[in-house]
Amino acid sequence: MGGRSAVPSPGRLGLLEATARADLDTLGWYDKASVGVLWALSRAADADLALKALVRFRQAADAADWAEIDELIRTDKTFRGRLFAVFGASDALGDHLVAEPGVWRHLLPRDLPTAEQARTEMLASVGAEPEPDQTAGSLLFRAEVTGPQAIGRLRVAYRNLLLRLAAQDLAATVEDEPVLYLPQVGGHLADFADAALTAALAVAIREVLGDKPLTTRLAVIAMGKCGARELNYVSDVDVVFVAEPADTTSARLAGEMMRVGSLAFFEVDAALRPEGKRGAMTRTLESHLAYYQRWAKTWEFQALLKARPMTGDMALGADYAAATGPMVWSAAERDDFVTDVQAMRRRVESLVPDTEKERNLKLGRGGLRDVEFAVQLMQMVHGRADESLHVRSTLEAIDVLTRKAYMGRTDGANLHASYEFLRLLEHRLQLQRLSRTHLLPDPADDAAMRWLARAAHIRPERSLVAAEVLRRDLRQQRTRVRQLHEKLFYRPLLEAVTRFDKDSLYLHNKSAERQLAALGYAQPERALAHIKALGSAPGRRGQVQMLILPSLLQHISDTPDPDAGLLNYRRLCDELIGADWFLRLLRDDGVVAERLMHVLGTSEYIADLLMRSPDVIQLYSTGATGPKLCEVTSEDVVKGLIASMRRHSDPRKAIAVARSHRRAELARIASADLLGLMDVQEVCRALSTVWAAVIDAALEKVMAATAAETGAPAPARMAVIGMGRLGGGELGYGSDADVLFVCDPVAGADETVALRWAQNVADSVRSLLGTPSADPPLEVDVGLRPEGKNGPIVRTLASYRAYYHQWAQAWEVQALLRAHACAGDPGLGLEFLHMIDEIRYPDGGVSPEAVREIRRIKARVDAERLPRGADPMTHTKLGRGGLADVEWTVQLMQLRYAHRYPALHRTSTVETLDAIGEAGLIPEDQVAMLKDAWLTATRARNALVLVRGKPVDQLPGPGRELRAIAYAAGWPQDEAAEFLEHYLRVTRRAKGVVTEVFGA
Repeated sequence: MGGRSAVPSPGRLGLLEATARADLDTLGWYDKASVGVLWALSRAADADLALKALVRFRQAADAADWAEIDELIRTDKTFRGRLFAVFGASDALGDHLVAEPGVWRHLLPRDLPTAEQARTEMLASVGAEPEPDQTAGSLLFRAEVTGPQAIGRLRVAYRNLLLRLAAQDLAATVEDEPVLYLPQVGGHLADFADAALTAALAVAIREVLGDKPLTTRLAVIAMGKCGARELNYVSDVDVVFVAEPADTTSARLAGEMMRVGSLAFFEVDAALRPEGKRGAMTRTLESHLAYYQRWAKTWEFQALLKARPMTGDMALGADYAAATGPMVWSAAERDDFVTDVQAMRRRVESLVPDTEKERNLKLGRGGLRDVEFAVQLMQMVHGRADESLHVRSTLEAIDVLTRKAYMGRTDGANLHASYEFLRLLEHRLQLQRLSRTHLLPDPADDAAMRWLARAAHIRPERSLVAAEVLRRDLRQQRTRVRQLHEKLFYRPLLEAVTRFDKDSLYLHNKSAERQLAALGYAQPERALAHIKALGSAPGRRGQVQMLILPSLLQHISDTPDPDAGLLNYRRLCDELIGADWFLRLLRDDGVVAERLMHVLGTSEYIADLLMRSPDVIQLYSTGATGPKLCEVTSEDVVKGLIASMRRHSDPRKAIAVARSHRRAELARIASADLLGLMDVQEVCRALSTVWAAVIDAALEKVMAATAAETGAPAPARMAVIGMGRLGGGELGYGSDADVLFVCDPVAGADETVALRWAQNVADSVRSLLGTPSADPPLEVDVGLRPEGKNGPIVRTLASYRAYYHQWAQAWEVQALLRAHACAGDPGLGLEFLHMIDEIRYPDGGVSPEAVREIRRIKARVDAERLPRGADPMTHTKLGRGGLADVEWTVQLMQLRYAHRYPALHRTSTVETLDAIGEAGLIPEDQVAMLKDAWLTATRARNALVLVRGKPVDQLPGPGRELRAIAYAAGWPQDEAAEFLEHYLRVTRRAKGVVTEVFGA
């Protein structure tokens, strides 16, 4: 019985291609003498890819070269490891080896080229010589070769440098070779980029000047990863140009250098220059400084953190670095620092399509940008007082932050390791085809994941194959990066103020205050006091707070008012000091924690409600069918409210119960609104429903109490007619309840007695509901009754009929358009509506005189009702294209056409607009403009109340308050200006429609 063959089969070697055996025979390697070579080949990231490339390599090489190569493969493990690793990990570099005879010899030197050697090779490829009369250290040369020939030579020379580095970087995956760590790889790549652009500038000088002397000083400043000497294999190289003078010649030189560099090596990008792509290509040093002092945004200072003189006039470059460097460290003191930083982080995350967020190594959650953002922010915060943090490299900054105790040793080591791991994967992905990519393979693509794992030197573990190990490690590393972000900012703060663990006390109070200020806290000393009080709570509560506070503080810092958010959280904890469920819920349900902090840092209105109705917080969780806040229906709330009130005979106690239900329902609705779980119309309907239920229950309870007190049955039926926004089902948070009280004596009852009784009931209802309390007010407004303030509060149905038929003025008829029975006797309410239908929807429509009167009243309202000092452009109710404009226009259309179109018999403004569009009374685009304006103004008006906690109609100007209102209205904080522009644009268009339709 024969044993296993001494020569491993292609399958044992991991070779899956059907041609593998024939290819090995072609190379002469399928024998006992070549077993070491075969096993080395099997360790390549993709052995099949490497074998195919080796066959092509063999065919392209002449016989003498191949004999030498074959001998080296058999005898020199270093050479073999480099060659096989390149062929198995990089299609592009494999093609380069095959296409360029003799290039393989670049794999022989033991050492990588120094920066000077790389520059010499690049300059030699185009025959460049130093420019005469340059200052010491200057890197200005003039090439002999230009045009397409120069680009071809530069490309080959640069690829040779990349080949040498990649071969040594990858060799350890095949043979036992020294490992090149990320800082070494990034440093060499930055040296190669410097050398490459020095040569490109030499070509540009020849192209632009020919043989003319160079009279312009031009310095090239490396930015971004190149400036930090942590460059990728394939990356844009960001540059800024400084020139003396900044004339046409310097601009032409800069532009030509970028063109040559982009064609030969990599994309050369000057978008980080002042004013970005709209700005001048070259500026003097004085001009740069003037821009940064007056106009630069926070992200531009953050970019300067990595600025480094790269090539050209190095003395001028050094002057630039010396002059701009200090500006970086004062940026954290700017008023807009926090807003800009938060905006930048959100913008970066928004760039990633949803389908790629889990696969994007750079911009996805737990990706490279998370590390870089956290590290740079900590540098900018603490670097004001600590010059040791004035470093460019991310890894170097992590090490300094760790050494100087701004982050714990374990956290620093973990962040360092995670960043190196993610960058290693990024490098391997880019080497595959020398393409600028940050996208991981589809996790379900086993072949691609296996290749990436092997290229990154990830090996199987126990029962896990390499691809599964990679998937596991990726999950762990990205989760750790995301968690470390909150720990880095907040765990040290807790330990600094609570001294929970003296051995890991990272920050002094001043450092902690600086950090809090940079995270958006306007009063960091008070924030520290709150944190100390929370973290120092006795017993189990303090321990749980220490566990959850880092995450909570992270969420609070993302809100418009972190100071208020933290204060509200502390107040809530004080209110719930005996409620064990509260902290347990925040600890165990991250969704609840995030949503609650979002609310507490945005809305004073909701925060106040939650203090008295904390059980609503339990609805912040997600149930089987979605958010629990939306699982509760208004109808269920109404049933519960009525049932609870009926259990109390005392009207005052019953009203107190109604207030409690209403408070909880307001908290639920407002929370769902702020969290984007309910749209505008749903919010308005829910608010109207709960208001109507409170009035209905109060009326029932007062009538029952009156009957019990007198011992006689009620002498009349009563109904409450909702008017205005209540009648239209469109109440906002700051709206009063406009109503009419109507009664109808029962058979045999004296009308005078019935009216007196109904008057007492109505007065009691209004008085009980209007009693001052800590809750949002329950004002029942009867100002729309016949004869206004001079008329009786309650009328009989017959009295209303007589009045409206004989005396109704145009505005009273208009007000009836939104009348809807909302409480009391449903039969009487329906009779009232049938009675007024002939008033509000008269045959033939309203008279021309009535139309003129309505227009006159509207003009008077526009002229007189707008509060003094209000901005008519941004007043949500009475301003241009605001709520009143749209509602008056819709109501005039109803008065004129509802007799012909029954679909217009509606009390809701939005529903009536839809009916107007369906009837074709005005074009659909105009209907859409009016509807958009009404919804936009309503959302803005509701957001004003949510943020400020009281009824407000005027949008503020640019600033912190506008950012909060924009955020409450569903816009990112950094888009407050866009929110205001959108509001102005929408209402301007609506005003055009109002002018045309209302005035027609």
